[in-house]
Amino acid sequence: MSPPTLAREETLWGLGAQYVVGLDEVGRGPLAGPVVAAAVVFKPGQKPIDGIRDSKQMTARRRTTLAGVVRLEAFAYGIGAASSREIERLNILQATALAMRRALSKLPFDPDHILVDGNPMPAIQKKHEAIVKGDSISMSIAAASILAKVTRDKLMVCLHGRYPQFGWDRNMGYGTKEHMDAILSIGPTPHHRHTFSPISQLHLI
Repeated sequence: MSPPTLAREETLWGLGAQYVVGLDEVGRGPLAGPVVAAAVVFKPGQKPIDGIRDSKQMTARRRTTLAGVVRLEAFAYGIGAASSREIERLNILQATALAMRRALSKLPFDPDHILVDGNPMPAIQKKHEAIVKGDSISMSIAAASILAKVTRDKLMVCLHGRYPQFGWDRNMGYGTKEHMDAILSIGPTPHHRHTFSPISQLHLI
């Protein structure tokens, strides 16, 4: 698969959009932990960063290395999150939009154009362009996916230190057998998403 490029960004720069933001999130599907979003802006004329890919296609070590490169190369970036409690209160779609708004709010300027991975997200409350599989097309979105993934993984590793029985340093809160067995044996923690199945069905067992 070809790596993501700056083709869309270059078109927008040519049209006068100086601040083109790539926006992506990770953590919609896990049973525990926050959803995390990142927004990345490169300067017009930015050269492609070697090795940038969809974050899911990399090893953890490679993601960490490239996250450092992105932080150095980017003109600006912002990271935002929504907690498991906010996910339960708002629902996962609205909580994802909240994390995205928080990431955008960390930027030191208002975006001229926002490129979002996936489908349109009206709840981010800003005009944007949705690109399906954007993290494999746009380097700005791919860079955002890397920052979001590395940040969330670090958070889950920290939480693993408090709740080692669930293996969050390995499964990052996803519903692996190890994780599910621990939920059934110990019960969910405050960091679990209690409205997510099968946790929401535990009272039926």
